[in-house]
This record gives sequence, C-alpha cells and structure tokens, in this order.
Amino acid sequence: MKRTIPEIKEWLRTTENVAPEELERLLNDGRAGVRKLVESYQKEQVRKQKERDRIEKMWEVERRYWAQGVQHVAGVDEAGRGPLAGPVVAAAVILPSHFDATGMNDSKQLSEEMRLTLKQRIEQEALAIGVGIVDAAYIDKHNILQATYQAMRIALSQLTPAPQMILADAVKIPGVAIPQQGIIKGDSLSHSIAAASIIAKTTRDLLMKQAAQEYPAYGFDQHVGYGTPEHLAALRQYGPTPLHRRSFAPVREIIEEQGTLFAEWSPRP
Repeated sequence: MKRTIPEIKEWLRTTENVAPEELERLLNDGRAGVRKLVESYQKEQVRKQKERDRIEKMWEVERRYWAQGVQHVAGVDEAGRGPLAGPVVAAAVILPSHFDATGMNDSKQLSEEMRLTLKQRIEQEALAIGVGIVDAAYIDKHNILQATYQAMRIALSQLTPAPQMILADAVKIPGVAIPQQGIIKGDSLSHSIAAASIIAKTTRDLLMKQAAQEYPAYGFDQHVGYGTPEHLAALRQYGPTPLHRRSFAPVREIIEEQGTLFAEWSPRP
C-alpha cells in the first residue's frame, strides 16, 4: 500500500539517514508533493552536514595544542567595548575535549535563548571559567583597551586549573606570562573563544538588566548601554549615571552641551 504524503513527510522528518536508493525511488514518485518533500529533505541534510563541518573545524586549534600535550587551553573574549555605559566584561574558559559543541558560535551570531542554553552547558561541562568585570570609572581613567586587558587578566587569574595556552580573539594580552595566540575572528574559529564570548555576553547582559531596575528611565535592558537614539535621548534628558563612560565622545559631548548641570549629577529616575 502506497504511503500518503503526510506519512512520507513524517518519516523523512524522523529519519536521519535515508538510503540513497530509497530517495531515488521517492524522487521518481508520480506525486509532485512527494518529490518536493525529498528535495527539502536533501537540502536539510546538506545544511546539517555543513553545520557539522563548521563545528568540527572550530576544534582545529585546540586539537593542535592537545596533540602537543597542552591540555588546558583557555579561550578568552570580551563583551562591552563599544557601549556608552556599563562595564566591559571578559571571560576565560577551558573546555574539555569531549565538550558537546553543538550550536556553538560567536555570541553575536546567536539568539539570546541559544546563548543562555549554551551558557548553561558551558557552566556544566567546562573545566574552568573565569569572569573579569571592569567598571566605567576604570575605563574613563585608563581607556577602554586597557580596561579590556584588565578584565581579561582578571578572568584568567580565576582559572583553576591554570591554562597552559591562551587563545584570544584578535588581541595579545599584555602582562600575562602564559603563552598565547591571537586569532582574528577567533570567536567563530575556536570553540574555547566562542565559549568565552558567550559567558562574557550573557554575564554583561544580566548586569545591564539589573542596571535597568536601578535606572529605569534609560532602557539599559533594551540597548545594554549602546548609543541608540532612545539611549541618547534619555541621556540628554536625565544626564549621565555612574554607569556612563564620560570619556566616550557622545557622553562627553552631552555633558558639555548641558554645561555644569550634569557634571556631578547621577540621577535615579
């Protein structure tokens, strides 16, 4: 008895590897609906294989070091270099070789839901996680680059076991004696850096949501400190909070526009 199109659809949905000869038979089915189902199935299998290949490629750097006997490889990344308000947050993560990397990617390429799912997996399976948080006052005093390095050093100092190699996203961290390799676009080329990116991003997002409760007029939970039109409008209306980076041009210019009115005022609207 011939299977109906809904039955074939369900069968293809629940079957990972259909034999080529079976697919060929279905492609020769006289029903256009069946042929479309098979074509969709084949496209999905190609997509899944590309994703598996991407995930596998993101282990290349770690496996090179593991093969040399360097077992504790730490990925380091930051979140929050660009915003006008809030801290810069860095994370350092050492993953085990058996870590389930399904879905791993640069945190900016992931939905908030997926970031939180991966955060939970990383926290459960990582060998070590460190987080460094550096506030706006330090950023204003030392500049954002130095603040980022400081956050990375703090994150690395928290790792137990200590890393034998550091993989960083496109930077070389000064003041660190451990060997390190900077990888351009490393958060999409290394699972260790991607894991650090996810931890840094989710940690900072949570901090900005907490800031939104303390300073509800600024919308920190929506823009997480970036210079959106809504954020700039609130900044002009209420002035800077202690979270704002006064050395950043948009904040500095608004303070200068308003004269001394906002120089020391930190509102809690």
